[in-house]
Order: sequence, then C-alpha cells, then structure tokens
Amino acid sequence: MPLPPFTVSWDYRCPFARNAHEHLVTALKAGADWDVTFAPFSLTQSHVAEGEPSVWDTPDKAPDLLALNAGIVVRDKFPDKFLDAHEALFAARHDESGDIRDTAVVRKALESVGVDAEAVFAELEQSWPDDEVRKTHEWEVSTHHMFGVPTFIVADRAVFVRLMTRPKGDAERAHSTIEHVVRLIDERPWINEFKYTSVHR
Repeated sequence: MPLPPFTVSWDYRCPFARNAHEHLVTALKAGADWDVTFAPFSLTQSHVAEGEPSVWDTPDKAPDLLALNAGIVVRDKFPDKFLDAHEALFAARHDESGDIRDTAVVRKALESVGVDAEAVFAELEQSWPDDEVRKTHEWEVSTHHMFGVPTFIVADRAVFVRLMTRPKGDAERAHSTIEHVVRLIDERPWINEFKYTSVHR
C-alpha cells in the first residue's frame, strides 16, 4: 500500500532534521514514489519570547534565515536541483561546521551541486522567500502547534520525530525508515508518545 501524502519540516541548523532529511533525500533519489512536501520552519522564530518582534521584523536576525530562504528558492525555482542543494546545505552546517549565516558558505554549498548561486541570490533580494518561510512557519504553529524540526505531518496529525541514524547511502534503510515513521503516524494515531529513557549506541 502506498504511503499517504506527507510533509516534513526543516531548519538546516538542526542535526535531527539533517538525519531525517538525509533519509528522505536518499530514498527519493533511489526512486521512492512518495508525495512529500518539504516545509521550512524557523528555529530562531520558535525561540522568540512572547511579545518580542518576530525574526522577520528584526533586521539583525536576517542572516539566521539565509540558508532556509535559499532552500526555498531552490525548492520553488529550481526543483530539479532541490534534493542535491538540500543535502549540500545540511552538509555545510553539520559535516563541514560552516556558518550558514554567511553568504559565502551558502554560495559554496549551492555551487558544489551545480546550482546557479547568482540566480538564487538574485531571488533572495526579493521579499517572496521571506514571505514564504513566514507564512509556512506561522501556519505550522497555528494549525499544528509545532515547536521544532523535523516534524512529520500526515493528514491532520503532526509528530516531532527524532531519528538517531543517518542512511549513509543505504537507500533500502532510508526507504524503510521513512516508511515506518509515516505508517506509524497514519495507522497508529493513538500512540501519543514513545521515547527511550536512554540513548542506545
């Protein structure tokens, strides 16, 4: 039985988002036939205190949104390059310890997978990437009470999922990992919380 359509949130700063999205990207590149939406979520905004201006209304926090906005530009304007760019931006932060608030780091990640960085940065000069991230983030919070990444959304259910492994190129492992997560959400909605008391290595 095919998986139902699902959405997965991300912010490039989160290592657990990196793990989940590497599974997604690895499986999709290997031919997984999923209807999946990649949805941005701002961790900076999620930590703004009540009553304080949003990240979008605070110019000195704009660099925090740089990589996320770049991912949105590639997703919407250069979709054939999105999976590669998505992986590269996560790698820039977590494998290369780069500061993804730095335009040079983001540019290098995009160019490393053949994305026209000049075209992406030209789009970033416009307001629509910020608007798209803000609209999606606010919808996630108001509709699903989301607080972090990665969150999987299946139908009207949203679940924060912390995967401890990376696929390391194993497409079968990646495929089965995502299948298990989505089916658990879709078919076992009465399981509200399932958390190990300690991390097994």
